[in-house]
Amino acid sequence: MANNITADEIREKFSHAMSAMYQQEVPQYGTLLELVADVNLAVLENDPQLQQQLENADELARLNVERHGAIRVGKAEELATLRRIFAVMGMLPVGYYDLSQAGVPVHSTAFRPIDDTSLARNPFRVFTSLLRLELIENESLRKKAAAILAKRNIFTPRCRGLLDIYDQQKGLNETQADEFVREALETFRWHSHATVNAQTYQALHDQHRLIADVVCFQGCHINHLTPRTLDIDRVQALMPEYGISPKAIIEGPPRREFPILLRQTSFKALEEPILFAGEHHGTHTARFGEIEQRGVALTPKGRALYDELLLAAGSGKDNLSHQHHLQEVFSRLPDSDTLLRRQGLAYFRYRLTPAGEMHRSGIKPGDDPQLLIERGWLVAQPITYEDFLPVSAAGIFQSNLGCESGSRSHGHASREAFEQALGATVANEFELYQQAEDRSKRRCGLL
Repeated sequence: MANNITADEIREKFSHAMSAMYQQEVPQYGTLLELVADVNLAVLENDPQLQQQLENADELARLNVERHGAIRVGKAEELATLRRIFAVMGMLPVGYYDLSQAGVPVHSTAFRPIDDTSLARNPFRVFTSLLRLELIENESLRKKAAAILAKRNIFTPRCRGLLDIYDQQKGLNETQADEFVREALETFRWHSHATVNAQTYQALHDQHRLIADVVCFQGCHINHLTPRTLDIDRVQALMPEYGISPKAIIEGPPRREFPILLRQTSFKALEEPILFAGEHHGTHTARFGEIEQRGVALTPKGRALYDELLLAAGSGKDNLSHQHHLQEVFSRLPDSDTLLRRQGLAYFRYRLTPAGEMHRSGIKPGDDPQLLIERGWLVAQPITYEDFLPVSAAGIFQSNLGCESGSRSHGHASREAFEQALGATVANEFELYQQAEDRSKRRCGLL
């Protein structure tokens, strides 16, 4: 239909609606947004060069709207329907994450935009986890959880109807899109009424808190929304002044002159009142607030070095000493864009300068980009890491679920089973970054 609106527009509507809903449900999230906005403004005022770099790379406009959320579902049909919902918003499954390695009984993917224009406009991501029922050791409890999940429907009838309309029309008009956003949002809303009695909740909770969170409620409530900061260390230090209690350790790489991948911290999960079936009062702890700082995406070679260094660094209990130790260990990973480029450790997007445009005929496929950069014909901009780090994701989950690595939930990665439940293959994030770099080189005549 000629009057269909774009997936980017629908994603923008949905991310704004979800942020407004979560701010109502978890007021501390609103405080978190204020804190991040204050820190980002101060960073940009004190570093005009950074501001110019972000503007040139189309990163500045997206900064204030950027969010990622996280949800957990319990069965294949729920995951497959979510794939259809996110597809309407131009969000595709990228990456496979096996969190069972860290004692969390789920495997996951991230739904997100994948093309440059969509990412620049609104890079909304939803980290989506599927419960692995086979990791529930108690057989009767496993069967009970499966039976509870089999009965529930987390999507409104109209949401399903609009998905069918989308498939038929190959899109939605603005009225339909607005209705779709309202209906889809119901799936992610918080429900204070549990669908089980207190005894069943406690049995599932004792197996793993996350199992109770997934199985015992009517929807896959959003359990956190994450704004992006330019200085996560400053945010961590200021959180108590804003009445927010931060987790002990910032996850991910250390602070660097040239940020890489992803650093994350959060405030601790809230204890919220719930009503069990049978009208018994209780509490549930799952939802929290998270903050992230993103850097350049690393190549497989860079990522292998990162993983090696992170493993060597281990974990600490005090953030100050842990970050200092991380910086010492990570001294082996170059902290400059030039060295990262020359050593093939990170991905970059290339653009011709006005001088380069004038000499376009002198640029040949296979030319060394560094020589052209030194000549002033080319600029290299870091490609932002749009994905997640399994160890960081698990660390955030554990710190907010009150469990430690090495809990009794364990298992082996099952990407094939996950993709079967999803009804699609997940994209390889390294291939996407390589394609983005190659596209930019092609535009410059380097490929």
